[in-house]
Order: sequence, then C-alpha cells, then structure tokens
Amino acid sequence: MLPRRSAGLIVVVATMTSLVPGVATAQRSPVKAEAVAGRAHAQPRAVADRVVNPPAGLDSSAVPTSLAVPNSPIGLGSPAGGWRGVPAGSRAAARRDPVNLTELRRDAEKAAKDLEVATKALEQRRTKIREAQKALTAKLRELQTAERAFAQVRQPLSDLIGLLYQQPAGGDVTGLLSGDSSGDTLRAMTGVTQLIAERNQVLEESSRLQAERERLAAEAQELRAGTLLAEAQMGAEIKTLQARSDKLVKTLTKALVKLGIKIDKVGRAALGCDPTKVNSAGEFPNGLIPKAYLCPLQQPGHQLRADAAIAFISMNESYRKRFGKPMCVTDAYRNLAEQQSVYYRRPGLAAVPGRSNHGLGLAVDLCGGVQNFRSAEFNWVEANGKKFGWIHPQWAYSSPFEPWHWEYDPKLGSLL
Repeated sequence: MLPRRSAGLIVVVATMTSLVPGVATAQRSPVKAEAVAGRAHAQPRAVADRVVNPPAGLDSSAVPTSLAVPNSPIGLGSPAGGWRGVPAGSRAAARRDPVNLTELRRDAEKAAKDLEVATKALEQRRTKIREAQKALTAKLRELQTAERAFAQVRQPLSDLIGLLYQQPAGGDVTGLLSGDSSGDTLRAMTGVTQLIAERNQVLEESSRLQAERERLAAEAQELRAGTLLAEAQMGAEIKTLQARSDKLVKTLTKALVKLGIKIDKVGRAALGCDPTKVNSAGEFPNGLIPKAYLCPLQQPGHQLRADAAIAFISMNESYRKRFGKPMCVTDAYRNLAEQQSVYYRRPGLAAVPGRSNHGLGLAVDLCGGVQNFRSAEFNWVEANGKKFGWIHPQWAYSSPFEPWHWEYDPKLGSLL
C-alpha cells in the first residue's frame, strides 16, 4: 500500500508525462544522431557532389564559391570559361606542342601564370574555410551556453515536481474521479498542470537545441570532409601544372642548347634563361642584375634578360636565313660600371648610368650592316623585329641618332 501521497496526483502526472511531445522527441534524438553519423560515413561521395549550405547565422560569403575544383563541395564549381582553375585557352595549349622558341617561351610563361593563379586560389580557399570553421565553432559554443542555461532552469523544475510526488496534497483518486474533491485538491492539480506545461516547454526547447547541435556537428563534419577532398583535387591540379611548367622550361632549354647557347649542364633549366623567372630579374636595380639571372646570346660575351634573349635568338635565326650570317652585336646587357664608362667615353650618346635599358637587359647595339641607316640589314630588322618583340625606339631615329640601338618591348612580346 502506498504511503500518504495523493494517488490522484500520481495518476494525472503519469498520464500527462506519457503524452508530453518533448519527452518523445528527446528519447528519439539519439537515434537521429546515429542516423546523421551514419550518413556522414556511408555517403562520402555525396559530400563531394553537393554544395554544403552554411549554418544558420553564418555569412554565405564565408564559404568560397568559385575556386576551380569541379564537382567539389562548398560551392567550388568551375568558373565560366575556365578549366580546373586554368583560364580558357590553356586547355587548348595543353593539347598541342609548341613549334618554336616564341611559342615555347609563351607557353612556359602561361604555365607559370596558371600555376601562380591556382596556388593563390588554394590559399584563398584555405583562408575562407578557416573562417567558416571558426564561425561554426562559435555557433556550437553559443548552443552549449544556451544548453547550460536551460539546464539551470530544468533542474529546479524537475526537483519541484519530484517533491510534489512525495508531499501529501489531500484528497484521493476516488474523490477526484467522483467530482467530490475539495478546493485544495483542485488548486493543487492546477499548480501541477502548470508545472507540467512549463516542463514541456523546457523539454521542447532542449530537444530543439539538441537537434540544432546535431545539424551543426554534421555540417562541420561535411565541411572537414569536403575540405580534404577539394584540397586533394587542387593539390593534384597544382602538381600537374608544376610538371607542365617544368617540362616546357626543360624543352626550351634543350632548344637553346641546340642553337649554341651555353647554359648549365646540371640537368635543370638555367635560371637566367627561364622565362618564368623574369620577374625575379626585374627585382634588381638597373645595372645590378646578377649573372645568374641573365641568359647568354649566341654572340659570345653578351647577355640579356630571359624573355628578351629568347626573342632575340629567334630573330637571329630568322636573320641568319635571310642574310646567311648571324646578327652582329656590340653591346647587350651593361652593368652599372660599364654604363658609367660608356657615359664618359661617349657623352651625349649614352643614357645616364642607372637609367639605360641596357642595364635592364632589354637593349642591344647591332653592327654587321644594321648600324647603317636604311641598309638592307637595317630595313629587315625594322620590318621584322616587331614579330619578335624588338623595336627601334622613336627617339633613336633623330635625337640622338642611333640606328644601331634596338630595344625589346615586353608588352609587345607578351602578345606574340
């Protein structure tokens, strides 16, 4: 036989508890968590084939949307006109072999540029992924704080309901069911009903927080899995681009060797003749470019910057076919000391030391007939030089008059 407690309260509380939706939801939540974990492990392919939506409260711009990895998660679709991070046109270039030095130089520069773009895209992607992960972590912490606050509310309420189970409240289930219950019993029942309603609200909110936490945890797992997959794809792409760039530079080096250019024999491209290193040479002051960053010409003792040298060698071969002899060169790159010497020996006919294009490795002084204005040699170089990026500057036609002076135009050369 039960001790002195209200049997009516027990019946009502037991009946109401069995009907509380929040309790059923809370009881089913472990099953849901297992289902989420199962999907994350059983469907890794699906992660790579769909876009992961950012969690509620996150800025969608925190997740990159156009970073050149096809069919990758987190919005990494191939940009319009692009191909796996490589601009349109590179794909066609990758399918055919260059046929001359100009094409080799151009393709090597393009491959290096594509590699640079892909590498920067990967770094930007990593930065935005870190931001997204940071936002997810902050959201999970907010949920944990909310759960602790609800726990503080839920515990006293549970204690109070438990106390009501054990405290005598007067009346009996018979009186309750027969309608003869006293006013105290009815008031007690009203209080219990209110407490149960409040408890239901707490349970429902707790279940909602649990579901939200599970959703964010699943998204965090998908984000990590998608990051690993996309980085692996981009890493493979970068490796492919690097291999292509190296192959083109080696092919270019072999072609230069066949044409008589004396470069290193250590099994890799000479740095000075590598067109992908032109920017490195441009970092040095005028007249102070180290020898290792200059490419030798077929004419002994003369050097130019890599892009200018390759273009000049191509022009020299065309000139040889026309006149049966190579081009004659009196000056090419001049270091600062040589510029000072020429400036004092030839006043009015040389640039101020440190300002000459010779000091940048982008100018040559020619002989062998080209130095004679309107000679056949001069006219040929004037008419054909632009095909290789070489021009006779306008000032050299008159002030000062220097028919022997020719310059390489990098902008013109990049269009060839």
